[in-house]
Parts: sequence; structure tokens; C-alpha cells
Amino acid sequence: MRQRQLSQGTRRAREFEAFVAGAAGRLLHAATLLTAESPDDNPRARRLLTLALAHTYACWDRLRGEDPYDRARQYLALRFAHGAWRRHGLLLRGRTHPSGPLARLAPQERLILVLRLYEGVAEEQAAALLGLPAERVRTICDRATAGLLHPPRGPAPAVVGAKVAAS
Repeated sequence: MRQRQLSQGTRRAREFEAFVAGAAGRLLHAATLLTAESPDDNPRARRLLTLALAHTYACWDRLRGEDPYDRARQYLALRFAHGAWRRHGLLLRGRTHPSGPLARLAPQERLILVLRLYEGVAEEQAAALLGLPAERVRTICDRATAGLLHPPRGPAPAVVGAKVAAS
């Protein structure tokens, strides 16, 4: 009996290691996009990834045909949503503002954009995961995409001095 448990534990560890080797890079990139941190300095993203992988490992034996990547991605998204929406608007413990490519977006916009466009999650699945209507997910995704493609312009330059007469 003990030998069988040891064998199952070893098999489980090997399967999980193979999963992490294949999925951790993509999940870390998704977490980095979510946190809007620089890829070179992303402690919050790494913490999110660690928590998602630990949760996936804890329920590894109960997956029963489920895709472990989907489970890890769902936990990553929900953990980010729970923490980010609570902290939205606050400075991050003495750190500078996020500087990643999606830093301009609100946390909810980043989350939906990453799920829909980077991860390829269907609109209905993203809506169910976040507890939002599908139309709301579509609207937020469209608004976030438009904001990235057409960033707001700064104020118009002030005219200094008198107008130069046309010659």
C-alpha cells in the first residue's frame, strides 16, 4: 500500500512538473500583463503565478479530465480581480506606477482584455468567470481596445505671444 502511494505521488509530481514546464511562461506573461508591471520587474505577477500554480497542484488529483491550464488561468484571473479591484487607485507600497503596455487601463479592462485577446477565452466564458453579463464584457473589451489603439491626446498647446501676421 505504501509503495503504491509513493508511486502515485511520484507520478503526480512528474505530471505537474511537465505542466509547469509547458505553461508557466505563458501564465507569467498573462500575470505580467494583468499587473501592468515591467517584464523585468514583476513581483506581483510572480506572486499571482505562484498562487495559481499552488492552487492547481492542490487540486491536481481532482481535475479528472479538466484542463489544468484552464484551472490555473481561472484562479490567476480571479485572484487578480479580487486583489486589484480592492486596491484600485492606491499606490503600490512605495513603488512607482505600473509601466507595462496595459498600465493605462483600469484593472477590470486589463483583465477582460487579457482573457479575451491574449488568452482567447470566449466572451461567454469570461462573463461567467467574472460574474458579468456577456454584453458588459464585450463593451469593456471594446472600450479597452479603443483606448489602447487611440490613446487620449494631451491638452492643446497654448499660443504664446501675438499672432504672426501672414505675409
